[in-house]
Order: sequence, then C-alpha cells, then structure tokens
Amino acid sequence: MYRRLLIVCVAVVSVTQALIVPQPSSSSSSTCTREQVFQRTAGAIVLSIPAWVGSPSISSARGRATLKESYDRYVPRIVTGGEFYSKDLKAIIAKNDWEGLKAATAEPPKRTKADKAKPDGGITERAAKAGGFSDARVLTACDLFAAGFSDNSISAKTKAMKAEVDVMRNVVEEMNLSARIALGETKPEGGLFGMGGKKPSVQELAQNVRKLYIDGGNAYNKYVYEANEALPVTIDRMPYL
Repeated sequence: MYRRLLIVCVAVVSVTQALIVPQPSSSSSSTCTREQVFQRTAGAIVLSIPAWVGSPSISSARGRATLKESYDRYVPRIVTGGEFYSKDLKAIIAKNDWEGLKAATAEPPKRTKADKAKPDGGITERAAKAGGFSDARVLTACDLFAAGFSDNSISAKTKAMKAEVDVMRNVVEEMNLSARIALGETKPEGGLFGMGGKKPSVQELAQNVRKLYIDGGNAYNKYVYEANEALPVTIDRMPYL
C-alpha cells in the first residue's frame, strides 16, 4: 500500500513539473516599444516588424478555452485578407484600376427571391462575390476574433483591436466610394476629401486612395500587434503585412 502511495506521489510531481511553462527572458533586447513598431517610413507601410512573443497577459487567460477555437475559425480569413491587401490590392491601386478597386472592396449582393430557391439559399454564390478585402470577407472576421479576448464584459484588448477594425472599415468604404466616383457611378458625398460637393479629379482620387492604403495597412499591423500581445505562447503569432 505504501509503495502504491509513493508511486502516485512521484507521478503527481512529474506531471506538475511537466506543466510548468518557462517564462521568456526579461532582458531589454527582447522588448520593443509601440512607437518602434508603428514608426512609418515616407509613403510606405510598416512591413518588416519582427514576430514578438511575450508572456501571456492576464486578459488572455480569460476564455482561453474558446480563444483557440476563435483563432482557428477566423484568423485564416484575416491572414488571407492581409495577403490580398499587401499584394493584389497594392497592385490594383498602383495601376489606378478603378474597376479592380471597386471589386476588391465590394460587399456581396443582397439576398434575392431567386436565392431562396437555391439549396443553400444562395450563400455560396453571394459570398464568392465579396471583395478580397471587404467587410464581409475580412473585417467581420476581425471583429469576431477581437471579441474572443473578452469574457462577460468587453475587455480593453477587444476595444483596442476593434478600434483598428473601425479604421480599416472606413478605409474600405472610402476606397470603394472613390472607385465608384472615378467610374462616374456616383457623386461625391458631402465633404469628401474636404472639397464639399465638387467632384475631385482622377488624380486627386488616386492620391487619396494611396493615403487610405497606408492608413489601412498601419491599422492592420496595429490590430495584429494587439492580438499577438495577448495570445498564449502555445498559439502561433499572426503575420504582419
């Protein structure tokens, strides 16, 4: 009996030791300030931020059981959207491809009577028409993943991440509007670009879209920074643009 008790005690100690996660080094060489991460270069997005792995914060421990599920469900969509942003969308803007820009930021069409007759209600077909960096395809996933860092009440981390989503959402809406104005499909709204109701030239539209692209890219990187800062060490960090 004493021998069995001894074996159980040894097993418990072994399991406990196995569960101890070593803390990352606290040396100054492994840390960086937010200012260093978000520092911009002229006319370019911060594209080369090293992957930073810190110790998990207290807030990340809350709801951790569901955070991994949220990560697996939404992060692939977010990362794919980021890849589209840094490659396809960048090329579209460089060429002043207004049709391409409108399609890249377009929302799927509303459900019609014809959709109701389809097996899946037309969901698959409509989803395929969503732009590569649209609200429906990317930003909704960003919102839902940000919510995974909260428990019963909205955490500061969720608020910080959603603030960057709001910036990206505004960028997408203005890009889409600019494309439709350039194509002659709509007229400027109110004080667009600070020009009142006057229609901006194609050159002015192109300059504004390039500025929006930089703003959106920096917001995406800040969103990723906020997420990575709170992810448990067992989950892979999200890549920057």
